[in-house]
Amino acid sequence: MISQLLDFVLHVDKHLQTFAQDHGALIYGLLFAIIFCETGLVVMPFLPGDSLLFAVGALSAQGFMRIELIIPLLMCAAIIGDNLNYWIGRKAGGWIVNQRWFKRDYLAKTEAFFVKHGGKAIILARFVPIVRTFAPFTAGFGRMDYRRFLCYSLGGGLFWVLSFSAAGYFLGSIPVIKNNIKLVFLLIIVVSVLPIAFEVLKHRAEAKRKAKENAES
Repeated sequence: MISQLLDFVLHVDKHLQTFAQDHGALIYGLLFAIIFCETGLVVMPFLPGDSLLFAVGALSAQGFMRIELIIPLLMCAAIIGDNLNYWIGRKAGGWIVNQRWFKRDYLAKTEAFFVKHGGKAIILARFVPIVRTFAPFTAGFGRMDYRRFLCYSLGGGLFWVLSFSAAGYFLGSIPVIKNNIKLVFLLIIVVSVLPIAFEVLKHRAEAKRKAKENAES
């Protein structure tokens, strides 16, 4: 399962290209479903997001799909998914966080992200894997004002989809990038998870500092 998921993430362009060739317009439905589930369901944080959008832009430049259709479609998927996740957190968050399968570590990291960035975390989280999936759930669970959440959700969804898709569309056909697309996907993943890594290291250092202070006092 893990190896298959890793293969899909690292070769997402090839898999999408094959699907588009075999099933035509159904590629639009598949992409909508992936983005919707990745942003709308807390059990799906492992689905590709940033690299998928970049691949979508690159494949659109090659004629496998129409960029003027796919960008607004995926914007809708991201925004609708975000809002579904908010209401799941608001209505059923208490029950969900007490389930054995729920990743409490992910929730804790997302809450720390909110503490640091406030409401802007809804926008910034779009560019951070895992946090992207848990941010709207956490906002709903914490009963963030819905109108405020909606404004951030709209802005974040539009900017996230447009930026990565446009980057793929204009850069994906450059020979050096096209011939090393796997490395590009890896770079996108690494850069995306850096904020989480920095936060984890920061919290660990802070915990060690406090433990040392307590031991000396």
